[in-house]
Amino acid sequence: MTQTQHGPAASRLFESARLGGLELSSRLVMAPLTRNRAGADGVPGELMAAYYAQRASAGLIIAEATTPNAVGQTYPHIPGIHTPAQIAGWRRVTEAVRAAGGGGMFLQLQHGGRVGHPETSGRVPLAPSAVPFPEQLITPGGLRDGVIPREMTAEDIRSTVADFASAARGAVAAGFAGVEVHSANGHLLHQFLSRNTNRRTDEWGGSVENRIRFTVEVVRAVAEAIGPERVGVRISPGVAVNGVEEGDTEEIYPALVKALADLAPVYLHQVHTDPDGPRFAQIRRDWPGTLIANPVLSREELAADGGKRRGERLLAEGADLVALGRGFLANPDFVERLRTGAPLNEIRPEYLMHVQGAEGYTDYPALPAPRGVGNLPERVR
Repeated sequence: MTQTQHGPAASRLFESARLGGLELSSRLVMAPLTRNRAGADGVPGELMAAYYAQRASAGLIIAEATTPNAVGQTYPHIPGIHTPAQIAGWRRVTEAVRAAGGGGMFLQLQHGGRVGHPETSGRVPLAPSAVPFPEQLITPGGLRDGVIPREMTAEDIRSTVADFASAARGAVAAGFAGVEVHSANGHLLHQFLSRNTNRRTDEWGGSVENRIRFTVEVVRAVAEAIGPERVGVRISPGVAVNGVEEGDTEEIYPALVKALADLAPVYLHQVHTDPDGPRFAQIRRDWPGTLIANPVLSREELAADGGKRRGERLLAEGADLVALGRGFLANPDFVERLRTGAPLNEIRPEYLMHVQGAEGYTDYPALPAPRGVGNLPERVR
């Protein structure tokens, strides 16, 4: 947009945009945010439906990390998408968002790999190699040391790929416009990419070509199951969380991005995006489709403007959409607050994860409803 005679142009964050077959009301994406509010059986309930409906004004919602099978569960009360009850629970969520005037929703599919514990899933975690998770994890019984995962066999790999495809079909049946394959932040697909967690000597280990193979296989299977226009992929180049150390970031991501581009998913979602960083510039050059940028905000940036200026900078440097997380946590009307410059609610960190109930989840106040909409249901305001 250009400047007009009457003043500066409106922020590009609030422009409409297209994503495959979706028309988005803005370029602001609600990033996937783990909140641990599903039932013990992984079924989303009415509280989760209310939470997402409150945030329906986002241009796109990428719903939280959701497991494609039982062994992929990371923590207690993480939602799944591999049983009929879980699919029905997510359908209640997507219906609530549509009723609140929301647009598209994608569901993030995440297998934890070695980031899991038998006390949580009832199963020994699976991983590329038998390299223990080096940190403690929350389980139903409290904090526990990470365990040594079982190295995946070729049959385990094939069945896991099939589980991702089945989960994607379940997500579409639940009313999602698509899914985001999570190949980031130290979880299973990222573990295959990283040298310190992938010590295999077969076709899924060793060379760059072999270590990207599992991610490519998953994305291909999901795209074949529901169509590439319904598939996004999340990556986190150089992000060392959950004990991963890639070892050759500058070699593996150009190869991965090129291989993914050949499959034509509808978007690529880069975590920890720095508009001045060479990785973002390289990925923008290599990626021919929609690029979602997800920056890390300082406490000062979040307090100052919720990340608005950082988002505008990312758009100026080539991102198509901007995913923000923490602002949506505490502000059900985050988009409107950014648009108008209204003050933001403060996050109550003690209620972010590993707790249950509405406190610090659906009880953050919205701005007063504009005159004339006072009779709307609370979740629509």
